Amino acid sequence: MSAVLERYPALVLNADFRPLSYFPLSLWSWQDAIKAVFMSRVNVVDEYECAVHSPSLAMRLPSVISLKDYIPMAKRPAFTRFNVFLRDSFACQYCGGGFPTESLTFDHVIPRARGGMTLWNNVVTACAPCNLSKRDLLPRETGMYPRMAPRQPTAWELQENGRGFPPNHLHESWRDFLYWDAELLQD
Repeated sequence: MSAVLERYPALVLNADFRPLSYFPLSLWSWQDAIKAVFMSRVNVVDEYECAVHSPSLAMRLPSVISLKDYIPMAKRPAFTRFNVFLRDSFACQYCGGGFPTESLTFDHVIPRARGGMTLWNNVVTACAPCNLSKRDLLPRETGMYPRMAPRQPTAWELQENGRGFPPNHLHESWRDFLYWDAELLQD
């Protein structure tokens, strides 16, 4: 039964009804969602048909919950490999190819061997062939220039980029909260 229930995560929305994050999508396990309901930390916005039972209570599993207290978005996103990939939309900044995360690396535009630092404004996403081709050379020495100048993104930009990568699992009750700007079908 527990393995079946793992297929029922809850989409977590901030108090303004926007997902806490798009990529990775803000999801809680059914256990964490129910615990938060009983602790009065969230509001249940929508539910699955599936229910859990105790000797004295039956409760439908929450499919969408919203936090009662607003959590402000970080002003500056953390400098992580994943956030660099997300900033660059998981595309090599030299050849433009899109790749799965495990096929990507990051490249120092000004190589560390030449005094380059590991900072937002000197690191770009690269595929392995381009990174090997560029080696420890400067862009002008190889003719390989990043398609976009590296820079620190805003948290909002990362959220927007994350919206372009839908998760593997989307429950129909989540659609209204994930795609605010999707065109509505007319009758």
